[in-house]
Amino acid sequence: MSLWILNSFFAMLLSILFAGILIPQILLISFRKRLFDTPDERKIHKMAVPRLGGFAFTPVIILTVSLLFGISILSDNTELENDVWANSQVISFGICALLIMYLTGMADDLIGIRYSAKFFIQIFCSILIIGAGIGVTNFHGVLGIHEISPWIGIPFTIVLVVYVVNALNLIDGIDGLASGLASATLIIYGSAFLIIDQPIYAIISFAALGALIQFFYYNVFGDPKRGKKIFMGDTGSLTIGLLIVLLGLVLLMRSPEKFPQFQTNPVILVISPLIIPSFDVARVFLYRIRMHGNPFMPDKNHIHHKLLAIGLKQRMSMVLIVISSVVFSVINIFVSKYINVNLLLLIDILIWTLVNMWLSRQIRNRKNKAQANFG
Repeated sequence: MSLWILNSFFAMLLSILFAGILIPQILLISFRKRLFDTPDERKIHKMAVPRLGGFAFTPVIILTVSLLFGISILSDNTELENDVWANSQVISFGICALLIMYLTGMADDLIGIRYSAKFFIQIFCSILIIGAGIGVTNFHGVLGIHEISPWIGIPFTIVLVVYVVNALNLIDGIDGLASGLASATLIIYGSAFLIIDQPIYAIISFAALGALIQFFYYNVFGDPKRGKKIFMGDTGSLTIGLLIVLLGLVLLMRSPEKFPQFQTNPVILVISPLIIPSFDVARVFLYRIRMHGNPFMPDKNHIHHKLLAIGLKQRMSMVLIVISSVVFSVINIFVSKYINVNLLLLIDILIWTLVNMWLSRQIRNRKNKAQANFG
């Protein structure tokens, strides 16, 4: 296992290096071709910022993983080679889905695509993932359900893939938030793959993490006045969302006996890092429907908008949300050894609901005070 920890760490470093080479070139092209995300009344940033950071993710991840695989073959490391061939169906179909999502995101960032077309492509990518031989086959006790029929599992997998991809896409509203949440998820997934002896998926997880670390630096700490700041755009959020749900489904299909160190339910392990974006998009969609609006049209009702509305700065809001996600995940994984999965999920929903109610009350109080002072 120590060998694969080193390989995963090396994959992360290589990915950081490759992304560090590619992102400045993307910035240069963005400024020469004036490919910016311009500010408007819904957006938080005040200056035009390039939005093509996600263009780097898929090439960097594929380059890093392919290079390490090639090196392992040259060094007669048959263990990784055997693991790749054992998972060749998942990897081949997964790459196809990832490339299709990557091209879709590129088209959306460059010329714009209707959300209905993106929705159709996401369904197609989810079908490719099912063709890879992975999907939801067991609820592991959620609602008292364990193994399920493919007639239920296949449509549920399609809905789950589309849902998670859009959840990551919609949470990308302030600097570092989507990349921070995705990074935390990849660390947890990558560590789990190392523990259950799935080195190729661990390497993929940490290669993706490396690309996100380099992007995070430019996104959060880059100076827009010096042309060093960049957004991931739909290319980044869609591809990283698809990769995360693909890795999550692989973990979900592993039996609970594969997790002796975690001693946790696979459902808890997989969904805990995704609680905040998944719960947030559900709440926002329900709110838009209740307000008789289009659930797919953007607004300013996400969790990060609420934190900004109570007076927190953008960076503090990002840090608070990412730390909350990590804390949620660690606590869930730990206490799931002692608490029934359904009770634990119910507690998570209750906590999420109470936090949002408290934030809404704080926002109303601030508005009332502002109106009183103005009066």
